[in-house]
Amino acid sequence: MISHLSQRVILGLSLLSIGTSAGRVRLQSQQVTNDGLVRGVNLGGWFVLEPWITPSLFDQAGDGAVDEYTLTEILGKDEAAVRLSEHWRTFITEGDFAQIAQAGLTHVRIPVGYWAVTPIEGEPYVDGQLEYLDQAVSWAAANNLEVIVDLHGAPGSQNGFDNSGRRGPIQWQSGDTVDLTIRAFEVLAERYLGAGTVVTAIEALNEPHIPAGINADGLREYYNNALAAVRGISPDATLVIHDGFLQTESWNGFLTGQGVVMDTHHYEVFENGQLARNIDEHVNSVCQFGSQHLQAVDKPVVVGEWTGALTDCTKYLNGKGVGVRYEGTLYSATPLGACGSKSAGSVARLSPEEIVNTRRFIEAQLDAYELRNGWVFWTWKTEGAPGWDMQDLLANGVFPQPLTDRQYPNQCGFSA
Repeated sequence: MISHLSQRVILGLSLLSIGTSAGRVRLQSQQVTNDGLVRGVNLGGWFVLEPWITPSLFDQAGDGAVDEYTLTEILGKDEAAVRLSEHWRTFITEGDFAQIAQAGLTHVRIPVGYWAVTPIEGEPYVDGQLEYLDQAVSWAAANNLEVIVDLHGAPGSQNGFDNSGRRGPIQWQSGDTVDLTIRAFEVLAERYLGAGTVVTAIEALNEPHIPAGINADGLREYYNNALAAVRGISPDATLVIHDGFLQTESWNGFLTGQGVVMDTHHYEVFENGQLARNIDEHVNSVCQFGSQHLQAVDKPVVVGEWTGALTDCTKYLNGKGVGVRYEGTLYSATPLGACGSKSAGSVARLSPEEIVNTRRFIEAQLDAYELRNGWVFWTWKTEGAPGWDMQDLLANGVFPQPLTDRQYPNQCGFSA
């Protein structure tokens, strides 16, 4: 999940599989059919911790715990292992996979950091996540869900966000960090890809931040190496690559037709101008994003992260100890109002108008992202983040059930 900036197939008739058996969901050109869309949810905050998803874990460790690196550093390896193992065991369970399937979803995207795969000596992180990820894959299989394994954090941090494991300067592409990253990726690919598995896609790297300093040519080389690793294991598995916070269509011509899917993330809460929009402007914005940018991409494209939230009020959303644009306490933003019930708790605590607006925003995004190959919502579960928590949105009738239900149909005007 991006914490600072906001972002933002159609060639040929062949199907690009994100599944390998008959009846599985497939990424494909919308020129062929509207069936087979990816409709998924992220399991954020499970194996890569974020303060806004599980603030209790960070509050218990004091003010200095602002990301998983500093949390484990403060706790020490023994205590960190105890607390995180309990978190991995209880935060997401087999029952969550059953609920996800019952809601009509097809995929889960599971973020994992390099430190769970190839720990670096001297770093404070603790590992053990892969045992639980193995279990998650079996739960997905039991519930007829497919899995996208997502390398969410790279050595040195590829974006400087707390969701990379360590908040601060971007030092990926310095020293041997890229080599260490491709090794972690190869281990994940070797462990989870192959015939008969429900892990039918793997993401090379989450949100590498080109505008903040990531070298684009170096990132392309990394993606080429990741594709070679995948093809050495499975001819059918899908490699997912993130757009690096460039316009997604700017990647046209790169790895096109090679079993690669573009991942783009769309949020409208991390810039002051976006926060000032009324609900009609938000709806129009996501409709244009779908019709203009998604339709311009020359390979399958999935919106791999998005939200129902319309403010940045959620506690620690911008980072622990960081202010809030909506209230004017971050980047000298003009205050737009008081956060109040928008900060924490259930979506049910929002005003009736806010609940309607959240539902409208979600429905418009579903319509826009299903113009192409689908979507993966961020995220399934939180300790109380209104608009971000799909489990809570479903329980309160704010996320459509069935997923094709519309209380506000054709907001984008896509239907004749």
